[in-house]
Order: sequence, then structure tokens, then C-alpha cells
Amino acid sequence: MLEELTEKLDTIFRKLRGQGKLTEANIRDGLRDIRRALLEADVNFKVAKRFLKDVEQKALGSEVLSSISPAQLIVKIVYDEIITLLGGESVIFQPGNAPCVIVVCGLQGSGKTTSVVKLALYLEKKGKKVLVSSVDVHRPAAIEQLKVLADTHSIPFFLSGENHDPSVISHKALEEYRSYNHDILIMDTAGRLHVDDEMMNELSLVRDILKPLHILFVADGMTGQDAVNAVEGFQRYVEFDGVILTKMDGDARGGAALSIREVTGKPILFVGNGERIEAFEQFHPDRFASRILGMGDIVSLVEKAQEVIDERKARQLQEKMLSARFTLDDFLDQLQQIKKMGPLEQIIGMIPGIGKTLKNFKLQDDGRLKYIEAIIYSMTRKERMHPHIIDGSRRKRIAQGSGTTLQEVNGLLKQFFAMQKMMKKMSRMTGSMRMMQNFKMPLP
Repeated sequence: MLEELTEKLDTIFRKLRGQGKLTEANIRDGLRDIRRALLEADVNFKVAKRFLKDVEQKALGSEVLSSISPAQLIVKIVYDEIITLLGGESVIFQPGNAPCVIVVCGLQGSGKTTSVVKLALYLEKKGKKVLVSSVDVHRPAAIEQLKVLADTHSIPFFLSGENHDPSVISHKALEEYRSYNHDILIMDTAGRLHVDDEMMNELSLVRDILKPLHILFVADGMTGQDAVNAVEGFQRYVEFDGVILTKMDGDARGGAALSIREVTGKPILFVGNGERIEAFEQFHPDRFASRILGMGDIVSLVEKAQEVIDERKARQLQEKMLSARFTLDDFLDQLQQIKKMGPLEQIIGMIPGIGKTLKNFKLQDDGRLKYIEAIIYSMTRKERMHPHIIDGSRRKRIAQGSGTTLQEVNGLLKQFFAMQKMMKKMSRMTGSMRMMQNFKMPLP
């Protein structure tokens, strides 16, 4: 997420750290570099200007605390100002009690239809009964696309048959929603340009019929300032509650994320980090700022882990690790649980300090995990339980069966044996600590 901006800011801060002592001159030089980085990230010019003015005032007006370096103070000020720019406190989306209708709008190609399904699944996890529907009669197969996605994830979908009138579809969807006592109706709308008066008037008509409790705008995070222009255009026709920012896993420069809240006054509620339906998370300004500044996001990482990792299996694994009984089957099981958390590159990026270190490490590639899985699956049950029996001929057979090379098989086994060795050391250390804790000095 925003790797290019993160790298540029990191370079600027390293340059400031090298100054030893901060002066008015090198602070302004640093701010000039930050300004360039923000504009290259396609942050709105006015937003960047206000942001830098606030940072400069605080940087030049702050006394440098003895406990931190001057450069650390600048990083802290930039971090605080990014959080302010993004809205300060997290805005938790509260759909409200039934009847609750949510209308989702946005430009064509912004990821709106996929976001509808992601939002529906998010709300279902909160215990809500959700119905989804669509009035997108303009894009070929748009309604069918939403139906397929909804059916794939067992989300109730209202299909209006052959009717192509958005107002009629809206009325019928409301009837369906009320008849089956759903908690929430989410209505997808046609993607449109904010300069298309006819399409915008259609959106206003759908709003008047559905009387939604919430209207959410979907913005493509890869479009930079264009997303801000679109949001402002939509606001002239419909007043929306908040923004869903999509495609933040791609080559997103970050301008939209850093500009929308400031320009519109509307909070970013959710972020889409990939095509996977599960790649959808609540937006937290402080966590987002941490990622931008390369500080990781350990809180989100823990939350993801809690969602997908089996607690019973985790306890069993801990016992095996401490007793040095960790096998290739256990290793494979851990890989599969990690994959459920999302793309490995994103997971690594959440770990403070490790993202830059492992940037060029081959295991950062999700495709590499598939090779590791293939190698382990090509082993017999006995080989996975007792890897030390895997001799040269067995390694050749495993390489052929997995479609990998002998060097890759050897590399995996070498890493696994090193891990086992480390676990044995940890086990001995843990045993010694327990002995010390149980040892009592005799009374004199």
C-alpha cells in the first residue's frame, strides 16, 4: 500500500537524520522534499500546501525534547498531521436498525459492484441479514455480475427479471426487502461520470424512491486527484455519508486517500486491498499513517490473525514447537493459515520494520508459497513426519513430483532443519527457565 510514497518519505527522513542538528534551513529543505513526494503521489495541491504549512509551523515552533532526536520529532509531527488530514479518529460505520437501505454509487470501473458484496459480507459477520440488488441497467451484464458474486458467497440477491427501469427495480427491491424481513438492503447503482446530468438525475431518482439511511461513494485509489474531482461532482447531486476506497493494493499513489477527507469533509469508512472478497477492512487513520511512514500496522495484523487462525491449532503448535516436535505437516498447516490472511506482501508490510528488510526476499512472493506447498505435498506421510529420512533419491523424486528443482527442495529442507534446530534451543531455554522458577532456596 503506497510503497512509492513510503520509500520517498523514508529517504527524506534518513537525510534529516544525517544532519545531526536541525536548523530552519534544513527543515525547510526537508519540507520541500516532502511537498514534492506528496505532489508526485497525486495529492491535491491545496491539501498538500495546507498540510506542509501545518507541519512547518509545528516543526519550527517545537522545542526539541532531549529524549528524541530532532529528526524523530519531524517524523512524529508528520505522522500526527497525516492522521489529522485523514480525519483524526476512526469513524465506525453504524448501519442502524431496520429498515436500513444503503445506496452505493461511484464512477465506472471504480470497483463498486465488488465493494457491494464485500460490504454485505462485512455486515453479515456483524450479525445482519443483508439483501443486495442492482439498478445498473446500463453496463452489459452488470446485474448478472453482482448476482454471480452474491450467489458465490451465499448472499441473498433480488433479481428484477427483464425489467430495465431503475425506478421500478427500486420499488420491487424494497418490497422484497420488507417481505422477507432483511435487516439491510444494499443497492448497487450504475457507474457514471459526475458531468453526466442525465445519469446523475437517475441516481437522484433512485435515492428519492429508496430513501436510504446511508449513501456510500466508491473511489478508485489509483486515480489520485481525479477521484477527488469526482467526489466533489457527486456531492452536487447527492449527499453521501462516507467513502469506500478501492484498489489500494495496486500501483496506488495515495493521492486520493490523503485528499478526499480534507476536500469533502466525508470520512473514509472502508478500504479495499485486493480482488479477494475478504480484502476489505475498516479504515483507521492512525494505522494508515503508520503504513505510509513504514511503521507497519501490528494491530490490523493481529486482528487478521484472530479472524483466520484456529486457536486450538495454535495451542497445539505452541506445544509442538516447545517440545521440538514441529513437522513439515505443521509447517504446511501454518502456511495455509497465513494465506487466509491475505497477500503475503501486505502481511509483511504490517510488521513494523520488516517490510523494507524483506522487500526483495523471495518468500515475499505469494507464488513462492505455492512451490513450497507443492514440494511438501509431493512427500509421503512418513517423509513429512520424519524429514531426516529424505535422502538424495527421495529429493529427486520430490522435485520431479512437485515440478520444482532439486535446489529448491534442498533449500526448503535446509530452512526447515535450521528452524527445528532453533526450536530445540528455545525448548532447552524454556526448560531451564521453568527449573529456575520451581527452584526454592532452603530456609536457613
